[in-house]
Amino acid sequence: MKAINRIKATDDFALTIKKGKAQRNQSYVIHCRENDMPYTRVGISVSVKLGNAVTRNRIKRQIRNICDQLIDYNAQSLDIVIIAKPSFINYSFDDNKQALAQLLKL
Repeated sequence: MKAINRIKATDDFALTIKKGKAQRNQSYVIHCRENDMPYTRVGISVSVKLGNAVTRNRIKRQIRNICDQLIDYNAQSLDIVIIAKPSFINYSFDDNKQALAQLLKL
């Protein structure tokens, strides 16, 4: 995922969570809303409940990899915030990929 396709500002996270449409399943909660840019941006949030810093960073890398496989960043103008639930670590990479694919049917 390129840096331009990441949501980094706290205000953008908060606005997307507050104004966006939410969907959830066993591994994720996602919030989506339209943005004014010609590309899609993705923000990833992993709670301290999922583990130490090493574990959280591994989860974020996995989610970024899944997003790169599933999302065409130039097709739509969306802000997407993906929040990993504690049950994320109980499922395999393929199960988590399928779960995110179901939620991202844009």
